[in-house]
Amino acid sequence: MAADGTPLLELEGVSKRFGPVQALDRVDFAVHAGEVVGLVGDNGAGKSTLVKAIAGIHSPDQGTIRFEGEEVRIKGPQDATDLGIATVYQDLALCDNLDVVANLFLGREQVSAGPGQVSRQLDEVKMEHETADLLSNLAVTIPSLRSEVGTLSGGQRQQVAVARSLLGDPKVVLLDEPTAALGVPQTKQVLELIRRLRERDLGVVVISHNLVDVFAVADRIFVLRLGRTAGEFKAEETTEEHVVGAITGVGDGGDKNNHHSDEQEGEKP
Repeated sequence: MAADGTPLLELEGVSKRFGPVQALDRVDFAVHAGEVVGLVGDNGAGKSTLVKAIAGIHSPDQGTIRFEGEEVRIKGPQDATDLGIATVYQDLALCDNLDVVANLFLGREQVSAGPGQVSRQLDEVKMEHETADLLSNLAVTIPSLRSEVGTLSGGQRQQVAVARSLLGDPKVVLLDEPTAALGVPQTKQVLELIRRLRERDLGVVVISHNLVDVFAVADRIFVLRLGRTAGEFKAEETTEEHVVGAITGVGDGGDKNNHHSDEQEGEKP
């Protein structure tokens, strides 16, 4: 978190409509440096729309987006990338027939200096060293940098996709269902990786249906329901039952006034 408490990324009053469907309705959302925020809600709650508004896929109809305290306009994915926002979608967008190094540098291949520059010869050694350093720093468990990605486990593939998102030195990372369809050991690997992103002082948003995984890594849990903010909870001060109540609108889980974080004091619903 910035010394003055300014969020890395802040959305205020963001709304988005698709025809008759109000996908987002005056949503306030924030993530700080060194914080993991779990973004949860049923299908159709607005999670994907919120992420796509941040990632530059959809432009909000109204509302304000600030990055490091400055108001910004995110008109496309490149704008989000340039600001320092990286998104890892559920489909991962990896090329199974390429190895780990080639996947990490796909679209940003490094060319050799000197005569190799003319012939566009790739600097395989440099790319391999950078890949090794990055994966080592993240304690990623890949058998070989030259393994074809198609031969890796689901957990390893997720780690490669997250590592690739870090090559541009982002400040905020959005992870869409990072543990979906993973077994217990693979899920553990990915959750450990998310903790290491927090240790690197990144702001991390984890979109997930799995509340057990969310509680395992999140500092704060933000609930959307039918496009609106339905609750905001400090993970250590709430229960799964309260969060489920906010997701479904049943019980006292929707009373965010008793469960919000300090930064949200006095914010409008």
